[in-house]
Amino acid sequence: MKFSHFSDVHIGGWREPELKELGIKSFELGIKKSIEENVAFVIIAGDLFDTSLPSIDLIKGVASILKKLKDHDISCYVIPGSHDFSPSGKTMLDVLERAGLVENVMKLKDNKLEFTEDKTGVKLTGFYGRKGGLEISEYRTVDFSNLENEKSFKIFLFHTLFSELKPKEFEMMSTESISLLPKYFDYYAGGHPHFVFNKEIENYGVVAYPGPTFPNNFKELEELGCGGFFIVEVKDNKVVTKHHKLSLKEVKSYLLNAENKTPLELEDTIINSVKNFNDKILTFRIEGCLKDGEPSDIDFNKIFSTFKDAYYILKNTSKLTSKDVKELNYKGENVNDVENEIINELLENKEFDIDFVKTLINNLDKEKNEGEKISDFEDRVIKDVKELLKIDN
Repeated sequence: MKFSHFSDVHIGGWREPELKELGIKSFELGIKKSIEENVAFVIIAGDLFDTSLPSIDLIKGVASILKKLKDHDISCYVIPGSHDFSPSGKTMLDVLERAGLVENVMKLKDNKLEFTEDKTGVKLTGFYGRKGGLEISEYRTVDFSNLENEKSFKIFLFHTLFSELKPKEFEMMSTESISLLPKYFDYYAGGHPHFVFNKEIENYGVVAYPGPTFPNNFKELEELGCGGFFIVEVKDNKVVTKHHKLSLKEVKSYLLNAENKTPLELEDTIINSVKNFNDKILTFRIEGCLKDGEPSDIDFNKIFSTFKDAYYILKNTSKLTSKDVKELNYKGENVNDVENEIINELLENKEFDIDFVKTLINNLDKEKNEGEKISDFEDRVIKDVKELLKIDN
C-alpha cells in the first residue's frame, strides 16, 4: 500500500504572478506523480492555500487538480493549517469537501477525535494548526485514549512543530513536547515547518515533514531550490518514506559582497557573476557597505535587462548599506518609547504633532477584514486618511 504526503502547498502565496504560477504547477506535478505511482490516497497536512479566502481563480485551479484524483478513485484527506484556517472557523477546505474533492479528518466530538476509514482499511484522524500555535492549548483538552487503543494501521495528521523534531535553524522557536500527540500511530503526517524530515520515534511511529510543495520566500528559494512531497510505502508492516522533488525551474542563487565598491563596480560584479541564466530563477543577495553613493544609485533596471531571458529575478538588499548612513542611537526602553523619540526628532520645527503622526501611521497600518473586498478595504483606508488630512477630493 502506498500513499502521498503533502503539506504547506500555500497556493497563492507569492505576489509575483510567475512564482504564483509555479506554486500551483508544482502541486499539479506532485498530484500527477502520485497518480502515476498508483497511490491509494493523498494526505495534505495543512496550508493547502495561503489564505482562508483565496481568489476564485486559485480555487478553480486547485479544484481542477483535485478532480484528477477523484477521477482515478484516489481519496484526498486534509486538515486545515495555520494559513487556510481563520479565527472565525471559515476555510475554503469546507467548500472543497462539500464538492467531494477532499475530506477533513479532524472530527472532534465531546473532546475526542473520531477516525475516518479509507477503503484500504487505514484509519486517519488529525488536528488542525492555528496562527501563533494556538492549537497547542487545545491539544491538552483532548482525550486520545480511544485513538491509542485502536489496533488498525493508523495515520495522524498534524500542523505543528514539536521540540524533539526541530532542526538547528528553528532552535529559537518556542515549541512544546511531542508528548502532546497521541501515541502508537504508524505514521504521523506533519506540516507547518518548511523542512524535510522523517524519523521513527519510540512509542509513536514514523514522524515526517515533507517541506513545502514549492519554496515560499526568498530564503527558501536559496536553501531549498524546489519543493517536494513524500510517497510512503508500507511493506511487511514497515513504513518506508521516499522524498520526491518537484523541480520545474532551476534556481541559481548568488551572494554578492558590496564592501568598498561603488554602485557601478557592484553592477559590473553582478553582471559578470552570472552565466547560463536562460529560463532560470535568479536570486541576488547583496550585502556590505558601498564605498560611496547610495544603494538607490545601483541601476537594477540595467542589471535585470541583462538577464531578461531568465524566468524570474529576485533581489535582497536588506544588508546593503552606504557610508552615508547615519547610525541612530535612542534611549527608549521599549518599542513605543523609541518610536516616540524618532517621531519627535523628525518633527522638529514641523507643523504636525506626534499624535497626528501616530494616528496617520495607525490609519495606514489597518488590515483587511476577513471577506472584505480589496477595493472596499482600499476605500476604507483612503476615507480615514482623507478625514485626518481634511482632504475633500
